[in-house]
Amino acid sequence: MTLIHRRSSLRADKTNQTRLAANKKIEVLYDTEVVEMKGGEEPRGVTGIALRNIANGKTSELAVHGVFIAIGHSPATELFKGKLEMDEAGYIKTAPDSTRTSVADVFAAGDVKDKVYRQAVTAAGMGCMAALEAERFLAGGHGA
Repeated sequence: MTLIHRRSSLRADKTNQTRLAANKKIEVLYDTEVVEMKGGEEPRGVTGIALRNIANGKTSELAVHGVFIAIGHSPATELFKGKLEMDEAGYIKTAPDSTRTSVADVFAAGDVKDKVYRQAVTAAGMGCMAALEAERFLAGGHGA
């Protein structure tokens, strides 16, 4: 698992920073931003991400099977502009009582769509909703 962080250090509390540093399953890339998501028609989904190191400008690619975006108080949705329907503040719009976006096989959850609560617990709940909706979509039941 890789945590990509656009700054040179985390602002999380010391307890969580210590836990992160002790977890050998997580690699942290500091001073790095995602500039593009890669994927094709088959298999559906994200297959990789293009990265840019903010400190030195170098670009690289990382193979991935999924992406979770945690963005704080401003939606980091620039990457989806012109691809997904958004509101005036840049949050991804979803169908009522759903995580379905304006693109049939794309679901949005957490901070990229929630401008009201912006809490980990609500993002986790929405993530569960998105996973269930994606599972139904893949099984052929395109409704919620």
